[in-house]
This record gives sequence, structure tokens and C-alpha cells, in this order.
Amino acid sequence: PHEGEGGKIYGRRASTRRARELRKTLTPPEARLWLQLRGLRSEGFHFRRQAPFRGYYLDFVCFNHWLVMEVDGGGHNDQVQADHDAVRDRILKRQGFHTLRLSNGDINTNMAGVMEAIMAVLGSPAGP
Repeated sequence: PHEGEGGKIYGRRASTRRARELRKTLTPPEARLWLQLRGLRSEGFHFRRQAPFRGYYLDFVCFNHWLVMEVDGGGHNDQVQADHDAVRDRILKRQGFHTLRLSNGDINTNMAGVMEAIMAVLGSPAGP
């Protein structure tokens, strides 16, 4: 078992079950981004959504390129949440991941710019 967000303890089955639930309830911006990311499979990029990793659920991750993408709504402007996000980003960085934080607003109004930012990271050398 491992500790998840909010301090809850999850075993492997419970975390897989929770990840499946999260995949079924994507926010509209997450669903829009997922459609774009799925289109990148033909270019050799494989993404997972709501993937359990070390007690966290990663919104989107490309393990082959060590890229995590987090879709942030307005609640991430709250200082407590921002502090939590910073800790999470540091943990992921220590594991070798680059975290790209994307706002709901950017996904809704500037998908081309969002995809450019993602492709810029994917085009850079992979992690460890």
C-alpha cells in the first residue's frame, strides 16, 4: 500500500480502481486534451491518463519521454494547493520527470499553443 493525495492509503487494486474512476470523469478540458494526445500515437507518443504513480494520479503521462502534464483549474491558484503542487512537482522531478502544468483556460482557448508546448518538451532529449 502507499499514500495517495489527501493522505489516504491505497493498495494496488484500490489505486487501479480509483484511476479507472478518474478516467471516466475527466473534466471537459482534460477530455479535449486527451483527444489531442491520442492523435499523437501515430507519431510514436503513447500517453496514459490518470495513471497511478507513487501515490499520485498523474493527469497525463508519457513514460517514454518522462513527461507529466497536469491540467489545473482555478483551485490551483489557492496557496495551499499551489504548495501541494510544488511538492508533487519536486517529487516527480527527483524521479526524472518534467511536469508541464496546463491551465483549463489555455486548453479551452489556445489548444494550438498547448500542443506546441507539449511537442517542444517531447522533442527535447528524454529523461534519465
